[in-house]
Amino acid sequence: MDSEMNCVSDTTPCSNTHGRNVRGVLQLQKGVIYGPVRSRRLGQSLGINVLPSDEKMCTFDCCYCQYGRTRSPGVQSERLPSIERILEAVEVALEERRSLDAITFSGNGEPTMHPNFPSIVREVGRLRDKLAPGVPLALLSNSSLSGDERIRAAISSVDLRIMKLDVGNQEMLEALNGSGHGIHLDRIISGLAEISDTIIQTLFVKGSVDNRSDAELKDWLSALSRVRPMEVQIYSLDRPVPEKGLKAVDMQELESISELVENQLHVKAKAYGR
Repeated sequence: MDSEMNCVSDTTPCSNTHGRNVRGVLQLQKGVIYGPVRSRRLGQSLGINVLPSDEKMCTFDCCYCQYGRTRSPGVQSERLPSIERILEAVEVALEERRSLDAITFSGNGEPTMHPNFPSIVREVGRLRDKLAPGVPLALLSNSSLSGDERIRAAISSVDLRIMKLDVGNQEMLEALNGSGHGIHLDRIISGLAEISDTIIQTLFVKGSVDNRSDAELKDWLSALSRVRPMEVQIYSLDRPVPEKGLKAVDMQELESISELVENQLHVKAKAYGR
């Protein structure tokens, strides 16, 4: 997965048990701005982290996340950077960096969790127009809050809406993405269906959890048919992860899955290897 992705990916079964020792994972981003990083999908991407710098904050607890397990689900507003701090950091970065292919909201968890995410997107857009006109704003999101109309409007205002959808049923959502906090897949899918021109990213794994069986693929394809994305990006593990027991899916199988998407849904799909 790309260096700026907010969650990625040979790792016991995924669960929401937090008391276990876990393997080493990547360090968190230490500030608001990171990069630019070289992305296979976005080119030279300037990352914006609107979340805390000392702990991952996410609605999910994906067992393949490069930043480890989610220890404190939910928003701790007092630990979030303010809008003023975020905009100041973005302005300085854009004044210093003139050669960019994307400005990307990602960081240490799920960026749409910031209570002021819509305002942040709007004001960063104004800075972009002033200091880096033509550079697209991108969002890397786990899609969990797409059912919220306010968040959905902010997502829709971003130029490149790169949204996660790893599964097609609630059971696998809980097994793979650790959705144990009232997040329902049907609400996610319904929200995504209201956002035009999305790019869906799906990570496939095998081993202790397997989301590429025939039954899982059938459900996932059904979910995609409801979302109607403009593109689907398919990949597997390529980073340190917190749990043992997961294995990467090889490129040949990823390409076969991408062909399924194109043949059955007539949607552009591309597989990405290590």
